[in-house]
Amino acid sequence: MTPTARRSPVPGRLSTSRPSPKARETALDLGAFVTESPSSFHAAQETARRLEAAGFTALLEADGWSAEDVTGDRYVVRDGAIIAWSAPEGAGAGSSWRIVGSHTDSPALKLKPNPQLGGEGLSQVGVEIYGGPLLNSWLDRELRLAGQLALRDGTAVLVDTPPLLRVPQLAVHLDRGVNAEGLKLDPQRNMQPILGIGPVDVLEILAERAGDATGRSVNPGEIVGFDVVTVDAQEPALFGANEEFLASARLDNLSSVHAEVQALIAIASAPRSADAPIALMVANDHEEVGSATRSGAGGPFLEDVLVRMHEALGGTDSTRRRAFAGSMVLSADAGHAAHPNYPERHDPVTRPRLGEGPMLKINAQQRYATDAVGIAAFVQACEEAGVPHQHFVSNNAMPCGSTIGPITATRLGITTVDAGITLLSMHSAREMCATEDPLLLQRACAAFLRG
Repeated sequence: MTPTARRSPVPGRLSTSRPSPKARETALDLGAFVTESPSSFHAAQETARRLEAAGFTALLEADGWSAEDVTGDRYVVRDGAIIAWSAPEGAGAGSSWRIVGSHTDSPALKLKPNPQLGGEGLSQVGVEIYGGPLLNSWLDRELRLAGQLALRDGTAVLVDTPPLLRVPQLAVHLDRGVNAEGLKLDPQRNMQPILGIGPVDVLEILAERAGDATGRSVNPGEIVGFDVVTVDAQEPALFGANEEFLASARLDNLSSVHAEVQALIAIASAPRSADAPIALMVANDHEEVGSATRSGAGGPFLEDVLVRMHEALGGTDSTRRRAFAGSMVLSADAGHAAHPNYPERHDPVTRPRLGEGPMLKINAQQRYATDAVGIAAFVQACEEAGVPHQHFVSNNAMPCGSTIGPITATRLGITTVDAGITLLSMHSAREMCATEDPLLLQRACAAFLRG
């Protein structure tokens, strides 16, 4: 299909095209998904909620898994990561996988272990930098707190707060050169948010929210550990002349998590033959800080699940390696659209654009895992879904980031291709994409999972 949000064929004339109703519905649902997923832990929880509503059943890693357990529609949660799959009836040791992978985390300011700070009669909270955020984008925004608390009795509780915090920028009167010389921020000195006037204990606030979540009173002294981040409190919204854009926090990479879970639900609801591949999604945590954790792509989570699933279906180490050889992974992660204000920062020829479908991410240094075989598979999926696609390569003078793709390919030896929607303002507290693109990625993921 051709996106309805497209450039006018007449230079200088505003296109009157609007995103299709289905694209608008999907973008708004992505916004709702982001709102319910303020942390990686919440993203895994919201994904599980959607899966359960579609008939998926949870498995526990501590339990034994039989063939009956792993056949059908199942999911497993590990911390802020989730794996789900739909195995057709009759799946066995000869079954291969089609996998779409993404990540649940985003750059943020993360609460320090002893977060109480203050000065000038104001309470502040101590934060450290998680990942690689555009620090200036976190200034002058109302921020929520969200994440997981570990209580003394071993209970883990998810919490989120209303808007509590703000990092106020220094007034231009006190920094006269800021516009001409650029804003310079010291991550330690300049990025500590204000919480209130006078003494305010942020742990008391989190304990109160934990009490709301558990239905019992929680004392701040019961909180012995936490993974809590700041989150932009502004709701996602459509904007633009024809509402052709979506502005939201955490599009990198909840746009991909949303696409893969909705695609998997669509796959599970349609009939498939016994020899169809097992359709599986994985949403890892900690990609923004290198993936080297037990729930990150560098850890064993995906391999653990695949090994146990294959053994439950009667396979051996040898048959599993054969199944891996016939499998394929799509690493779905957002990428850069060409920026009209900074055209020199992009490749002079390959210039991915908003609203023109997912892009294949290619890098000669293997920062992305895409190869020719993977390109062919993704192009075929896009053609089957009627979805346009484009390419991304970096300007040679601009080193690119990376994804879970090369890590997953290295751990498993499965052919992997990197793709994702285009964004502007990546790693800002509030990013933007084209309203059309989340639906296009979702359809491409579904076609890829079908095999």
